[in-house]
Amino acid sequence: MSDEFYMQLALNEAWQYQGLTYPNPAVGAVITHKGEIVAIAAHQKAGSSHAEVLALLTTYETLSKTSIDFDKNDAKKAHQFLLALPAYFFKSCSIFVTLEPCSHEGKTPSCASLLQTLGLDRVIVGTHDSIEGHGGGTQMLGSSVSVGVLEEACKALIEPFLIWQKRAFVLFKLAQTTNARIGAEEKYLSCPASLEHVHKLRAVCDTLLIGGNTVRADKPTLDCRFTQATAPHVKIYAKEDDFDRDIPLFSVQDRSVGVTQNLDFLDTPSFVLVEGGEGMLDALKKKIDWLLIYQTPKLSTHNLTYNTTMNLTFLHHIPKDVDLMIWSRNNGH
Repeated sequence: MSDEFYMQLALNEAWQYQGLTYPNPAVGAVITHKGEIVAIAAHQKAGSSHAEVLALLTTYETLSKTSIDFDKNDAKKAHQFLLALPAYFFKSCSIFVTLEPCSHEGKTPSCASLLQTLGLDRVIVGTHDSIEGHGGGTQMLGSSVSVGVLEEACKALIEPFLIWQKRAFVLFKLAQTTNARIGAEEKYLSCPASLEHVHKLRAVCDTLLIGGNTVRADKPTLDCRFTQATAPHVKIYAKEDDFDRDIPLFSVQDRSVGVTQNLDFLDTPSFVLVEGGEGMLDALKKKIDWLLIYQTPKLSTHNLTYNTTMNLTFLHHIPKDVDLMIWSRNNGH
């Protein structure tokens, strides 16, 4: 198999956690042993083990035929465990990682330093980390490293990470039928797996931005009940503050709900998730970076749709049970 084949597997795994690793980038890793795939992993949550570490732990379990008895996402324990293994345990292994291994010590130890010590046969990297202070990992790894496999695809994967260093990364979420209707005869248009994924994104975003018409018409709650997580802070983009404070939206614990007439807060580095209809999509058309489309396999006669014009680039698609989740870039941004 080619390097591109293994890197694509790492990319596919990383996309499963896109956005959920905020404020960290989505990163995937694959490890082969004598040409056989022994691990596929991705970073899952900020502050937890990175993709390389999770892949190394799985590789250890596969090659040693034993199970690890601690939380793999405990980064410090994971690094200590791996560094205590016999020298050259991974000498016949190659690792493919979508982003340059981190050289700096943050909430987790340095992956580049770990890989340097473990002495894998090859380290294949998709793209450099261009954030100031983050690079240098490939230099630490010396001649064993090669960079640039599926580089454009790996750069697309970390685009949100690069944007939210400078300003808000704005993700517009929408759900629609196969014939692009956004209204539903039943309670929910999307399947449970899609709904759960939306709630996971709500739990990590800094702000959930919605339109005034959504509040007035739908009287939503916009919490994270499907994942039992803390509800996001909400901003309502509206000219008039005439909202009924008795609706569920305003009574969720441990979150703030504000009304704003401007979008200046989008200049602040952050992750902003937007949910709304045609009016909100039109109002934010020049501010939206990506769209996340949950397409359900249904046809509907409902008259609600997004009657607007936008040019998109499809970046990646993932099945969510019966639905199809499509990550898309707004080319008009």
